[in-house]
Amino acid sequence: QVRLVESGGGLVQPGGSLRLSCAASGFTRNLNAMSWYRQAPGKERELVAAVTSAGERVHYADSVKGRFTIARDNAKNTVYLQMNNLKSEDTAVYYCNISWSDSDYYSGQGTQVTVSS
Repeated sequence: QVRLVESGGGLVQPGGSLRLSCAASGFTRNLNAMSWYRQAPGKERELVAAVTSAGERVHYADSVKGRFTIARDNAKNTVYLQMNNLKSEDTAVYYCNISWSDSDYYSGQGTQVTVSS
């Protein structure tokens, strides 16, 4: 059974940093893309960042470019999201997503990130 353990969320002041982690287990196939989504109250879920299987390509939402960095450790089946210079508009529940194809993917339960003074 696929299991995702997300950690690192919390309350931080504007301008601060957080590092999210997502450890995946319960499968034997090699993962394809790993990504982070977020959903703020009253808004649709949006893609924040994604990284391909070998880390050779990354994608960021325009709103986080230059502030967030996604990375993965394939030996640990773990994906990270380093978030710097956080803003109040980054407040959301952040979800880890792992995939083997466009139609074969799994999402975590989410971790709350709150940016407030």
